[in-house]
Amino acid sequence: MRILLTGACGFVGSTLARTWVERGGPHTIVGLDNLARAGSEENRLSLRRLGVTLFHGDIRLPSDLEGLPDVDWVVEAAANPSVLAGTDGRASSRQLVEHNLIGTLNVLEFCRARRAGFILLSTSRVYSIAALASLDVTVRDEAFQPVVTPNVSGLSTAGIDETFSTEPPLSLYGATKLASEQLALEYGETFGFEVWVNRCGVLAGAGQFGRGDQGIFSYWIHRWARRAPLAYIGFGGLGHQVRDCLHPRDLVPLLDRQMSAAPRGRRRVQNISGGAAGAWSLRQLSEWCATRFGPHAVSPQAEPRRFDIPWLVLDSARARDQWGWTPESSRQSIVEEIARHAEAHPDWLDRCE
Repeated sequence: MRILLTGACGFVGSTLARTWVERGGPHTIVGLDNLARAGSEENRLSLRRLGVTLFHGDIRLPSDLEGLPDVDWVVEAAANPSVLAGTDGRASSRQLVEHNLIGTLNVLEFCRARRAGFILLSTSRVYSIAALASLDVTVRDEAFQPVVTPNVSGLSTAGIDETFSTEPPLSLYGATKLASEQLALEYGETFGFEVWVNRCGVLAGAGQFGRGDQGIFSYWIHRWARRAPLAYIGFGGLGHQVRDCLHPRDLVPLLDRQMSAAPRGRRRVQNISGGAAGAWSLRQLSEWCATRFGPHAVSPQAEPRRFDIPWLVLDSARARDQWGWTPESSRQSIVEEIARHAEAHPDWLDRCE
């Protein structure tokens, strides 16, 4: 099977490509990347050494897709992944929309013309900020926990499921990903090719280009290892906010099943995450870092940051029921992998800025 992987030189794309190659099997991986992100060149070199065919191109430019070979499937891993994108001065709002939505449109046109299936790696950030921010939470073991009540649809002790509100506001980033989901599903239905949408929790692992607004597990561990300044932002400055984490290599078994199985009435959209077992608050992550690296002061910053939420954990029960999928990498193994990378590459965050 021939797979086109967009964003192949990013953290997620390169991890998927590397995992497929190292596990062997029948797949031929073709990668596309615009190499705009710092750190991408390092991944490009490592993937070429593994024999991955890479093309330099931008999904925002339809002509860059014209010269690509025919493939059986496209896995869309190219995106501006920051919830602050379009508002933080790093990229304009138009650039965000062009990348995350118009780019997806161009890839869908490629799939239509080449009769290729399409898998979108979407995000937990398609869920409503207002609905998440209004959840009643308590603090248990230095972490926020939601109070589960019958009047909140899609919420359980396992996390939020696919029926949870996607009502705006979502952030510009979340809105472009939700619009991409809808567009992909309509294209697949209209033009008769397979489409799957995987809403991923926080993806984390060694080699991630971490920043304060994305890749938070990698960012936090690397900065702790360097004794660089860290702050608990918002929510009283106590670090109780919670997210789940998932290693992108754990997506590979799911993607393999999605590319080889008939639909058989399966729902097209599913949450994919580390779930409650893979969730941690910043305070809990700090306690782990203190044990692993030694103590380090974290300053409180009570003033909230735009789009931040106290708790977001995805319930992946639909993926388990439909595909027999559960994450393979434990929370402990993920953060230990990042820690070893931080020790081996103390200048990593500087190289990724």
